[in-house]
Amino acid sequence: MNADRYNTTGNPEARFEPGSNDLVLKNKLGIRDADEMDEIELDLLIQLYDVIPQEVEVDQRITASDLKDWHYRWLGNVYSWAGRFRSVNMGKGAFHFASAAQIDRLMDTLDNEFLSRYTPCVGMTDEQLVEAIAVVHVELILIHPFREGNGRLSRLLANVMAMQAGKPELDFSLWDEEKARYFSAIQAGLDDYEPMKRLVRQVLPDALRSEVE
Repeated sequence: MNADRYNTTGNPEARFEPGSNDLVLKNKLGIRDADEMDEIELDLLIQLYDVIPQEVEVDQRITASDLKDWHYRWLGNVYSWAGRFRSVNMGKGAFHFASAAQIDRLMDTLDNEFLSRYTPCVGMTDEQLVEAIAVVHVELILIHPFREGNGRLSRLLANVMAMQAGKPELDFSLWDEEKARYFSAIQAGLDDYEPMKRLVRQVLPDALRSEVE
């Protein structure tokens, strides 16, 4: 991910840990090694995965405030900006995510037009669940509201939605194996959710099979 192309002097989200070769964002732990930081973030994410699905009710509407809370609980001990929407512009290659100046408005839209429509997922058919996860996932990733951890938080949200529909934890290994196809589906989501729906269907079957084994 690329930091803001514009002046970000003094912005903690644009700073990297000294001695990390601009590979590790400035953090509360003083960690400079990227592999060590990846391991810490993963360990903390696993802890979050253990508690959030237990806390969320099957008939609970998920909100943008929930996402901010989950992000803070995950990375609050690591980054000073955890739980807050980003204030730097970001992109992947030539593709730019939503402008930082638009995030508050776009997250309100996500909350009022998408999360309110697609959660809670209790009582959904498999196809309704596929649509719900695909649409919400695309919209959230395109906004990319946080400085770090958007993809992983979006997967947690997908798992919570699946849990509400009575499904076990999803297996996202296919998405990791086919990253180019995954990102292409995100980009296509600007106009067409079908590529992401196909990817969601492919992570659901294993979950559905495990239900009857």
